[in-house]
Amino acid sequence: MTEHIDVVLTFDVDAETLWEARDPDSAAKPVWLSQGRYGPTVGLPRIMRLLARHGIPASFFVPGVVIERYPAEIGTIVEAGFDIGHHSHTHTWAQNLNKEQEREEFERAYRVIEEFTGRPPRGYRSPAAEFTPNTLDLMVEFGFEYSSNFFDGDSPYLLADTDIVEFPFSWHLDDAPFFLYSNKLPGRVMSAPSDVLETWTLEFDQLRQEPGRCLVVAMHPQVIGRPSRMWVLERFVEHVLAAGGARFSTFGELTDELRPRLLAERAK
Repeated sequence: MTEHIDVVLTFDVDAETLWEARDPDSAAKPVWLSQGRYGPTVGLPRIMRLLARHGIPASFFVPGVVIERYPAEIGTIVEAGFDIGHHSHTHTWAQNLNKEQEREEFERAYRVIEEFTGRPPRGYRSPAAEFTPNTLDLMVEFGFEYSSNFFDGDSPYLLADTDIVEFPFSWHLDDAPFFLYSNKLPGRVMSAPSDVLETWTLEFDQLRQEPGRCLVVAMHPQVIGRPSRMWVLERFVEHVLAAGGARFSTFGELTDELRPRLLAERAK
């Protein structure tokens, strides 16, 4: 058991798909879509600069259509040496798809990522963290090695009857519940950046007292990429770096490191 805490910064680059997947009439609502466009064009460059400035890695999940629309912007992720994980093709929530449609979402995004990066995606995060009865079988069929979807732990584990490493997280470690506001998303509020920083740093401080834990923070460039929200991310990164006993890592690196041990423990 490791004596440090692993911290994984993750970014879902949803762009306009966050709105298009919710409302089929979004194509006629340019102001809605402009909220998503901010992500790859403004927010993502800020994030990439922050990661480079501190010399830390991150894991990214990008819908296939976003890669097709923003190849130059998404290309900066690949150029920085980071993997691109599978996040569906159109960000349509799986609960709204039948079995054939869900397979098509898997296949189309898989092909786009493989062609764009030169290698198949290793990990999967579903839109809105939802599975159907078919999702896990599709993950196994497409050879995914890791997943970050569930909320049932603070440490990585193997998904049932598979070799897939699950990296759980929670909504309070996601920027959207705090910051994603829209006049068409009932119940959404805008939290003060200081509230989010306090939440994330307290979670880290408490979790680092328990050996072998993994803290996963889920973010979206169109949300965290706004200037005052980037203040939260930078202060959080600085806090982790100063604390000691912690390391920033990626899902791919941790999968390679942890899966042999997890498989051995299962076999006992």
